[in-house]
Amino acid sequence: MLALLSALLLFVCPPACAVFQTLYCTLSDSCDCDFKPDLRDLEWDLYKNVFGQHLAQDIVSEELARFLQNKSPERPLVLSFHGSSGTGKTLVSSMLGNHLYGSAMSSPFVHQFVPTLHFPSPHRVKRYRKELKSWVQGNLTECARSVFIFDEMEKMPPGLIDVLEPFLGPSHVVFRTNYRKAIYIFISTTGEDVINRVALENRQAGREREEIKSADLQDAIAAAVYNNSTSGFFQSSIIQQKLITRFVPFLPLSRCHVERCVHSQLCQRGSCSRSDVVEAVGGDMIYTPVPGQYFSTTGCKAVPAKINFFL
Repeated sequence: MLALLSALLLFVCPPACAVFQTLYCTLSDSCDCDFKPDLRDLEWDLYKNVFGQHLAQDIVSEELARFLQNKSPERPLVLSFHGSSGTGKTLVSSMLGNHLYGSAMSSPFVHQFVPTLHFPSPHRVKRYRKELKSWVQGNLTECARSVFIFDEMEKMPPGLIDVLEPFLGPSHVVFRTNYRKAIYIFISTTGEDVINRVALENRQAGREREEIKSADLQDAIAAAVYNNSTSGFFQSSIIQQKLITRFVPFLPLSRCHVERCVHSQLCQRGSCSRSDVVEAVGGDMIYTPVPGQYFSTTGCKAVPAKINFFL
């Protein structure tokens, strides 16, 4: 059957060719669209441009490498990013798109969902579930290597995301849809209290930031997102069934990390030598808790605006 389809592709006219190509890819599980992963460049980008996030750097690099080494994975790669605003969650998701397809969010195979834009009404969850399932299934049929990014999960109507459960587990079968090569990224601030508390306790105990281990946070983040009524994963079957490959903690940023953000962005503007601006922006941030002032309340999010002010 597959050999016949392959041969037909050589002789049919262009419109029919597109139809046969889609059918062949769906059945053969061998077409990867424009998927051209560059793991070495991704790892370099993570370590060069993401500051203070040793856990995120290690987990993303390791899980992606392990996933792509398996040509026939049993389940898709599902990563859930958690942490305070400005800590690098969206930046890392963009890096993934860029180093998997070379065009980040402009690729037709990288799909981003924002609840306030795509699912604004909590009273239309039933309709959204139907639309989301159809959209994901249609895009997976078109491209097995699709990447789906769900931003601001703390604003996702509860119950909606569970429609993805059949696509995420190893034992489920979705008719005519190749879903095991897909990548799902969930981004949320839910769980930030747990992450920040561990980071604070570690700092107050005089331990190095890099001593914080992923295992210290996995179960705590899972419990936080499952029990938080404002979380898109509130009492979610996805959490119950343990369908998240890894929770990825993004730690709160200290002043030295903020100043590295400032220096990096100044270099992008051709002003690497402006150490005065680096110090000014770092000193103008608000840090918490009041006694100690260890962590920036906005991470690096306010850095561009403050650079404009001090330049």
